[in-house]
Amino acid sequence: MYIEMRNIEKSYGDFKASKEVNFGLEKGTLAALLGPSGSGKTTILRMIAGFETPDTGDIMIDEKRVNDLPAADRGIGFVFQNYALFRYMTVYENIAFGLEVKKIHKKLIKERVMELLSLTGLEGLEKRYPNQLSGGQRQRVAFARALAPSPGLLLLDEPFAAIDAKVRQELRSWLKEMIHKVGITSIFVTHDQDEAVEVADEIIVTNQGRIEQIANPFEIYKNPATPFVAEFIGQSARMDGYHKLKGFEKGDFTGAIIRPEFVEAFKSDNLKFQDVMRCSEEGIIEDISFRGNYLEVRLNVNGVSLTTRRSLERRPVSVGEKMHVIVYRIYAYDDKKAYLLENSLLNGANIVTF
Repeated sequence: MYIEMRNIEKSYGDFKASKEVNFGLEKGTLAALLGPSGSGKTTILRMIAGFETPDTGDIMIDEKRVNDLPAADRGIGFVFQNYALFRYMTVYENIAFGLEVKKIHKKLIKERVMELLSLTGLEGLEKRYPNQLSGGQRQRVAFARALAPSPGLLLLDEPFAAIDAKVRQELRSWLKEMIHKVGITSIFVTHDQDEAVEVADEIIVTNQGRIEQIANPFEIYKNPATPFVAEFIGQSARMDGYHKLKGFEKGDFTGAIIRPEFVEAFKSDNLKFQDVMRCSEEGIIEDISFRGNYLEVRLNVNGVSLTTRRSLERRPVSVGEKMHVIVYRIYAYDDKKAYLLENSLLNGANIVTF
């Protein structure tokens, strides 16, 4: 492992910000620290950077314990949420700053800065000042500045938070491509699950100072390990009375979580669903919301509120209309784990959604 957190604990007075934090990342991995506000993700990032010191445990970088090393000696590049560029320095001077502090020869500094300007798509902007740049360009300068000293590890604190939605989308793809091109181990903090799923190789889900799950985005989404991850990832909602639905028994669970993609609603004349009609039950549409490229439809089924998504290509439906509804899987959970339950009546039948 290139970086490891071993049994890390960190408290601020009576507040425990990190509890038994353990994880490791291979060299070259792009990882996301994902969780809600106050879940401990920024504390973890700051301890790795050397801005905070853990109360107990070991931080290992490239097999070396770095707990007692100053931030400047850890070989880490850091990209701040607000860019933290020097306002009175040009793009060139901002990128060169770390190299000048290390008293690198001017010729080598120029070669490195020009290389990074090319890599980050900032050629021709080297004489501009931060206030003459767009938000996306400033973020690229911050990225180039962090890479200039050739760090072994790159840390990014909510790197897209200060950028508008359209540019943020473009920068996500750009950042992933750049980091993989450079081959640097990187960790970024985010509370945006779409951002984490799209950009990261590995996702570290945090909650109340603990690590809930570490896995690749597909595994996190499809196989959440805990009730928190099942509810936090995706458009998930807790539901009561799931055992009232056809194909599910109560079991020894404390509750259940369901996602819209687990629910299908259709009319009796839809031939695509004739072979599973016996598994369906009646639902009444309570609300319809337009979401751009689909409709979000909320239905009442035996007193249970369910939400599904409906393609705009399907025939229109209206509030109060009766539909056939099938729930073909749910996440049931106990105090510690989440379990994927399939509808027992379907027996492998294929539900075609469109």
